[in-house]
Amino acid sequence: MRVVVVGGGFGGLASAVRLAKTGHEVTLVERSPQVGGALAEVTSEGFAWDAGPTATVMPAVVRDLFRKSGRPLERELELVQHEVVREHRFDDGTSVRLPGGSRAAQIAAFDELEPGLGLRWADHVASYADDWEVLRRGYFEQPWTPDALPRDVASRLDSREVLHKRLRKTFKDERLRLVAGHPFVAEGHDLRNVPAWAGLVAYLEQRFGCWTVEGGMPRLGTALAERLVTRKVTVLTGTDVRDIVLRGGRAVAVATDAGEIAADAIVCAVDPRRLPALAPHVVRTMPAIPPVVSYLGLEGDVPDLPHEVVVHGDPLLVVRTGGRAPDGCAAWTVHGRGRLAEDLLRALAREEIDVRKNVVVRLDRTPRQLVEEWGGSPHGVLWQGRATVRQRLGPTTPVPGVYAAGAHATPGGGLPYVGLSAALVAQAIGPA
Repeated sequence: MRVVVVGGGFGGLASAVRLAKTGHEVTLVERSPQVGGALAEVTSEGFAWDAGPTATVMPAVVRDLFRKSGRPLERELELVQHEVVREHRFDDGTSVRLPGGSRAAQIAAFDELEPGLGLRWADHVASYADDWEVLRRGYFEQPWTPDALPRDVASRLDSREVLHKRLRKTFKDERLRLVAGHPFVAEGHDLRNVPAWAGLVAYLEQRFGCWTVEGGMPRLGTALAERLVTRKVTVLTGTDVRDIVLRGGRAVAVATDAGEIAADAIVCAVDPRRLPALAPHVVRTMPAIPPVVSYLGLEGDVPDLPHEVVVHGDPLLVVRTGGRAPDGCAAWTVHGRGRLAEDLLRALAREEIDVRKNVVVRLDRTPRQLVEEWGGSPHGVLWQGRATVRQRLGPTTPVPGVYAAGAHATPGGGLPYVGLSAALVAQAIGPA
């Protein structure tokens, strides 16, 4: 079967190598000069930063991808676990370093914040164990049909309970609410619109831990690009797909500036709004807007921070320290959300992380610039209540012959979910 994959981000790469391994003739089309999407690297004057994610949970998703598309991951990349998922700093001057992969370590960390908080946190995380097992089988790891869901899956996806309400009911201490809600706030969501079940990310962090790729996450994109060659995938970069060509109500090709590319199946691994044939089917959804970002090259003595520090407040500030830099220097990435009435570094200095005098390189990106560079939001679809889960496309779509993967598709944004979306598409299409 001839398969055309539209988009060369993680979702497109993962879909292409999986489908090629099962015998399909795969062509991947990417509008940028190179593949990788948010797995790309930003470089300047000897400094390098991860353009998108710097870590991931659920390393089994990446391991499964490499195993199902060829050589095992360990033969090409080294996954390294972060002991601390992230450090949270609160406006009352307290802080907590959230460990990953250990219930006992999380209890101890929160008890240091205040005795008794550890068990409250652990009970909250444990409340998601059943949700994970049910949704893993019926939503995350198996192609699903919204109108034919098992009862236990449907009861969760259709629940009216939102995360904001659950956290206020569960925790009297605002700091625990901030920690539990942070992954969603950081991606631009309003907790009043996020389904309560989605909070199971706290369970995933505790159970599976937080991992990165030795040498930076862009190496994951590079390894997958090399696997495209191994699997004999035809890669067309610098090629913009204008639309999907339909004949007799079925997709038969993609239209590009250079002409049509015939296909028996098409995988949309970009924001469906970019393709007129799919846009009407996602008209009720909105993209989650990226934060303001500053890539910093620093010299001299800089604070010794974990790989990620969250400073809660308005604005919300996130510092990631895992970039690559010349000897004696450091590469940080700073994200900002909320009322950004002043420069990001000035706001950071007010929180006693002052590196203004250490800056030798600085690259700033607005949310609009990031969306333009990547052709969409790497955070995917904005949560707008329980209906959002059914408004995403994927793995199948209402257009016969068209499938959907990536951050805008089922089951959502973030490397683990995007990796699962590619696996779902491969299952839905099946072997050649």
